[in-house]
Amino acid sequence: MIMRKSILGLALSVLFISNSLLAQVDKSDWNENIPDGCTSITAGKKATFDGSVITSHTDDSHRTRSWMDVIPAKKHKRGSTTPMFKRVANDDFKMPTYEHKEIGSILQVESTYAFINTAYPCMNEYQLAMGESTFGGREELQSDNGLIDCQRLCQLMLERCTTARDAIKLAGELTKKYGWNDAGEALTIADKNEVWHLEIVGPGKGKTGSIWVAQRVPDDHVSVNVNASTIKEIDLSNPNYFMASENIFEVAKENGWWNPKKEIFKFCYAYAPGSRTSLASRRREWRVFDLLAPSLKLDPNAENYPFSVKPDELVSIERLVTVFQDYYEGTPFDMTKDLTVIDDNGNTIISPLANPNMPYDENKLLKINGGWGWRGERTIARWYTMYATIIQCRDWLPDAIGGVVWMAQDNVATSIYIPVYCSVTDLPESYKIPGRPNGYTTKSAWWAFNRLGTLASQRWGDMRHDVDAVWNPMQAELFNNQKSFEAEALILFKKNPKKLNTFLTDYTLNQGTKVVNKAWELGDLLWTLYDEKF
Repeated sequence: MIMRKSILGLALSVLFISNSLLAQVDKSDWNENIPDGCTSITAGKKATFDGSVITSHTDDSHRTRSWMDVIPAKKHKRGSTTPMFKRVANDDFKMPTYEHKEIGSILQVESTYAFINTAYPCMNEYQLAMGESTFGGREELQSDNGLIDCQRLCQLMLERCTTARDAIKLAGELTKKYGWNDAGEALTIADKNEVWHLEIVGPGKGKTGSIWVAQRVPDDHVSVNVNASTIKEIDLSNPNYFMASENIFEVAKENGWWNPKKEIFKFCYAYAPGSRTSLASRRREWRVFDLLAPSLKLDPNAENYPFSVKPDELVSIERLVTVFQDYYEGTPFDMTKDLTVIDDNGNTIISPLANPNMPYDENKLLKINGGWGWRGERTIARWYTMYATIIQCRDWLPDAIGGVVWMAQDNVATSIYIPVYCSVTDLPESYKIPGRPNGYTTKSAWWAFNRLGTLASQRWGDMRHDVDAVWNPMQAELFNNQKSFEAEALILFKKNPKKLNTFLTDYTLNQGTKVVNKAWELGDLLWTLYDEKF
């Protein structure tokens, strides 16, 4: 007991000196002080085609790491600690990256679960899964007195918890004790029964702790977070759908952000009002809901949408893939719609050189404008995605088979998802090779897809069809084979469970290697086929 107290005292002392080591949230990956990074779509088990609970994530970033691996379950000595880090920009390598500087430590638990270690760790061996999207929040809430940031919190929850509710409670306990030092974040947390959205902000300058709220997505609904706080009214008398920190009302009232005599408390307006003004976020909210529930006829210019909606049809993985590939094609917000030419038959058509993946300086060149100003529109599919996940959690299967991360590299509009089961022990070698610090390399899976996506964007009107001609049947085959493959895995689980992890890992390794090789081959084809045409 004395040892535990002394270690705790040491950890807490580090907490108070962390402010002098590093200051402020790194915003070098933001755009004009506004986060525009990630999209997460969630679905309850009665809203999906097979009863899966789903969360997802596009890690849209100009700095985040591309490599990923699997961290095994571990045993730790009683009273040991685990280091905490703060993410800071580093421009000393060949490409912009982040480095993670150690700022202290917290008490470790005696055993931790295995998890898939993406930049934002995404799933553990018990089908607990995460998505993420930064919304920023009030700048005066950010505190440098804390030890825990978003990436570390994802890891801690996956290492220590098996259910979404327990993960949320742990997040509250740890950030209250050790402090949240990040900007406002939304984590979409799923298990094999339900999915929740957790929104968390700092406690204020010079303070240790956090302010947070969590809302459950109804089982027959879908929801979304796209760099804006979306939780509004809360009912803490209904713990099946709402949880929150004990200071959630007090801080808002003390700072004049909420007047209980005049208005209903709404978390997003109390703690992140600026996030509700950005069309870069709101239009993506509209588009996701409009694609999945078009009967609602939602207004694309509205300031607010429901926290969640019932989809018109049960949502399939295939449908979510198309939603994530969307860039507003066929709507008034398609940035390519006015980039037209006259074809050989005298018809006005969108130029094959027009593309939705324009870097910002090309937007200026072509005088693109839209809801995001001179940047045009902040589409769902992005050219600066590092990786993307669509995650299934399924209660009718053993955990080893039931949890599967559908993983894509780079821009999902020109990529393909492979299955990574939550019990795998390894990933293809190319997935573990860093893509940014040392620049272009044919050893990195991310670079295979980054090169392909960049090439395809140069003559999008033509090249996209060449890409689709290869990926669409391969993707369909992976989805169609899932049922029979998992039936075989289930037989193995019952007969020889020790061999199951090897069976599942080999499948992921084979499919990952296959698509990376095909991405290089397809990129070579585009170079050859369209020589002198871009």
